[in-house]
Amino acid sequence: MTGALVEVDFWADGTLVVHPRGLLDAGDAVDLRRTLVQAIRHDRPLRLVLDLSEIHGLDAINLGTLAAACHLGDDHHVAVFLDHPSIALADQLLAAGVPAHRLRHVGAKPHQLHGEQLHVERPEASPASASELP
Repeated sequence: MTGALVEVDFWADGTLVVHPRGLLDAGDAVDLRRTLVQAIRHDRPLRLVLDLSEIHGLDAINLGTLAAACHLGDDHHVAVFLDHPSIALADQLLAAGVPAHRLRHVGAKPHQLHGEQLHVERPEASPASASELP
């Protein structure tokens, strides 16, 4: 075991977020698989998001586990998404059979997206357009 850690969070909107961290090798495969199967088959959230932003590497077994989680989610009507993979990891996941539409925010870190999401520009109404409103 490489000292990898998997944390699970539930969001108020029904999303379950799994945060694996570190280098996931064969010694971590059973724990990751158990976590994902428990989430999909028993917890059955609306969405399962795997936040891969803190993954330093995956072996072939864990790559296959993530690909299988997408298919298992389909079987149990749970939308599975893999967020924040590095570009190299995204390429590996695609080669392992993860559908491209499951990968989100490739190459972006969560803190980068958070700042972008908070910055929303709204055009100010001009006096002429405001007077035209009923």
